[in-house]
Amino acid sequence: MNILVCVKQVPGSSNVKVDEKTGLLIRPKKGNKLNPYDLYAIEAALVLKEQYGGSVKVLTMGPPQARDVLEECLWMGCDEAYLITDRAFGGADVLATSYTISQGIRKAGDIDLIICGKQTTDGDTAQVGAETAEHLGIPHLSNVTGILEVDEGSVLVEANQEKMIVKQRIKLPCLICMDSEVNTPRLPSYRRRKTTEETLVHSLTLADLEDRNPEHYGLKGSPTQVQKVFPPEKSSSRILENGSSEELADKLNRLLSDRKFI
Repeated sequence: MNILVCVKQVPGSSNVKVDEKTGLLIRPKKGNKLNPYDLYAIEAALVLKEQYGGSVKVLTMGPPQARDVLEECLWMGCDEAYLITDRAFGGADVLATSYTISQGIRKAGDIDLIICGKQTTDGDTAQVGAETAEHLGIPHLSNVTGILEVDEGSVLVEANQEKMIVKQRIKLPCLICMDSEVNTPRLPSYRRRKTTEETLVHSLTLADLEDRNPEHYGLKGSPTQVQKVFPPEKSSSRILENGSSEELADKLNRLLSDRKFI
């Protein structure tokens, strides 16, 4: 079984700065980490490899320093890694990002199952996985809490769909997004770190993809344009009121009315 896990390098701190002119995140060259939600996807893939055989490839899109998280995935047990990196991909929104990732997956060979984390801690859109599947033309399911069974042509999974837990069999190839805290991710192996070859990380640029039209990538391929991004203003001011439930409700209603909120 050939599995591919999509991962991302994210800032190691929640104090992320934004470029006021471009509206883009300023990604530091140091202090980054592997997206925490992706750890569950990697563990799920490695367990499937142990149960059914095959290989686990890992892929990310990002600047050259994103190679660090790919090496970490190799030390955990993944077999091969792909880094999609090119200045032409910079500034991509969700649509352009998912399209770029889908192009990279096509270069990774025949894949039976693609696994993603539920979301990333920097963008938090939780849309890239589903949109990548749509670009590839394959079925997908989000909030997967368990992979129950795999046969030659399908995978049976359990997923948390709002108010119910569902079991669904999906035809392969497909893409699933793993929920958080569904397993216990393993740690990178020191032995694998010492024996893993650097050649297992392959770099892909625009020139390596099937679609080489720069209009489809980065800012040029992003229909969503951010006009302005700014941190919310913090205020410690507050109003304390005492009284019964009815009195407090009346006071709140008057306050909202006076401030033109209602």
